Formats: sequence, structure tokens, C-alpha cells
Amino acid sequence: MTATISTAAATRVARKSAVGRYATIVTRVLTGLLFATTGLNGFLMFMPAPDPSTMAPEGVAFSGALYATGYMLQLASGVQLLSGILLIVGRFVPLALAMLAPMVVNIFLFHVFLEPAGTTVAVLVVAAEIGLAWAYRDRFRPMLQAR
Repeated sequence: MTATISTAAATRVARKSAVGRYATIVTRVLTGLLFATTGLNGFLMFMPAPDPSTMAPEGVAFSGALYATGYMLQLASGVQLLSGILLIVGRFVPLALAMLAPMVVNIFLFHVFLEPAGTTVAVLVVAAEIGLAWAYRDRFRPMLQAR
């Protein structure tokens, strides 16, 4: 009787971890596709730019300031492209997540404070980043130990 109960419990745990593994893979690949696409767009401009007249003036000013630096948008696009590719192929995932973390924070705060129209997507990106960081938490643990 106890062997049956423990076998059933083990099966449930294995099933849950398999579902979690697939959810992590799907989230990782979708997040990678998002960042690889937007990063590539920063170089090739194949997606239409938003109409500045439909954006909040603060968001337009911030985007204009980034463009005026002459390098910041290219740097951000390069980081997004590289991190997106790493997420898609599943190599160096913790590094990709660490490189994307400041971007994700900036995307979220940009939409919260400057351009509220995209807040829903920004929240989804934050949720994906947090979910993936949690899934790879064992890889981050050594970095977070005080020495």
C-alpha cells in the first residue's frame, strides 16, 4: 500500500517537473525570439517605427536622447540580439538573462513612467525574465554568495 502511494507521488512529481521543463523551454525560446527579433530590427529596420504623434512626449524625448548618443541604440540592439540567440539555442542562458536584466528593467520602467501604452507587454517580459531566472536559480546561487 505504501509502495503504491510513494510510486503515485513520484509519478506526480515527475509529471510536474516535465511540465515545468517544457514551460521553461517554451518561455526561453519565445523570449529569445522576441529579443533576437527586436535586436535584429535595431540594425535592419524591417519593422515599422511607431508614429511619434501617437506616443507620449516623454517617451519620444527619451527615445530621441538614446538615438542622439550615436551608440546607445546599437549597443542595446546588439545585446538584445546576442542574448536572444543564446536563449533560443539554450547556451549560456544565465549569462543571457544577466545581460538582459537591465534591459528588461528599463523596458518596464519606460512603459510605466513614459509610455503607458505598452505596459502589458512590458509586464509579460518581466514575468518571463523572472520565471527564467527562477528556473535557472541554481546557476545564479554561486554568484549571490557572500565571500
